[in-house]
Amino acid sequence: MIITGLVVGLLLGFVLQRGRFCVTGAFRDLTLTGNTRWFSALIVVIAVHAIGLAAFSSLGIITLEQSAFPWLASILGGLIFGASMILAGGCATGTYYRVGEGLVGSWMALIFFALTAAIMKTGPAAGLTDGLRSITVPDGTLSATTGLSPWVFAIALSGVAVWLTIRHNRKLTTPVATLPPRRTGLAHLLFEKRWNPFATAAIIGVLATLAWPLSAATGRNSGLGITTPSANLVTYFATGDVTLVDWGVMLVIGILVGSFIAAKASGEFRIRVPDRETLLKAIAGGVGMGIGAAIAGGCTVGNAMVSTAQFEYQGWVATFFMIVGAAIAAKATIRPRSAAGTPMPAGSRTA
Repeated sequence: MIITGLVVGLLLGFVLQRGRFCVTGAFRDLTLTGNTRWFSALIVVIAVHAIGLAAFSSLGIITLEQSAFPWLASILGGLIFGASMILAGGCATGTYYRVGEGLVGSWMALIFFALTAAIMKTGPAAGLTDGLRSITVPDGTLSATTGLSPWVFAIALSGVAVWLTIRHNRKLTTPVATLPPRRTGLAHLLFEKRWNPFATAAIIGVLATLAWPLSAATGRNSGLGITTPSANLVTYFATGDVTLVDWGVMLVIGILVGSFIAAKASGEFRIRVPDRETLLKAIAGGVGMGIGAAIAGGCTVGNAMVSTAQFEYQGWVATFFMIVGAAIAAKATIRPRSAAGTPMPAGSRTA
């Protein structure tokens, strides 16, 4: 049954690559230029996912577990992860799909992200992570605090998402100069035509929802996840413990393969080796993302897409501080380069 994780991963990797969906770009644009298009697309992901989870939970298809709110870990981990993903040139999903595109900087960021996450979650630094995450307050969700049904929050957020989609799609109607298409029909739509960010977001939200019952069927009561599966994959290679190869591990393997297929089929795959400075930043960013994600209990997937859709405080607080961390790092590294007339490294460009 864990093969369904590979299937979902293949689809997700394909969609992420073709849709150029990276939360780093959303946070960077939001804080540097005030452009909210990709951040609004993230809200669409959360809203679609939230409606799906509310429906599946109401129907008894899945059981959403309640947990306390690790407030200090969410703040600290969010800050570290947010700053680090700017250095790495991509969040967890952005890094994964760029690996499939052939960006060597992303390869290094991913390797060090996974290694560090394993060290922080099950290795020598696990005690530090557990200690920080043990500092909690009892109520972990908006529903637990207010007594209101998750449907109330899901519907309210969906209303915001619809408004944002309409608002931004009006701006997207402006014609953009493009080269004549080389393909027709479905091939043109899948591999050549520029994907609408809000359609991409809706598909990701649907995949995130479907991940829950498919994962739960294997005994893993969770949805999409990047940090723990990445850490488990490293630990498996180190120990040979096959029990670690679960639905989540198959998911991240699928993301790599799916993004490679999309990049290769669309002519966007090319081995690209960055300069020394960019490579060192990617490594440092990967290490920081591993530390931050382990402490915060998730990355831009586990927190910004999954925990938020359950209206857990951890997800929303961690995401807010990811934005703060990204803003600090972006203003410290990107603006000075721009002021000096130096272009951003290729690995830091996000859609």
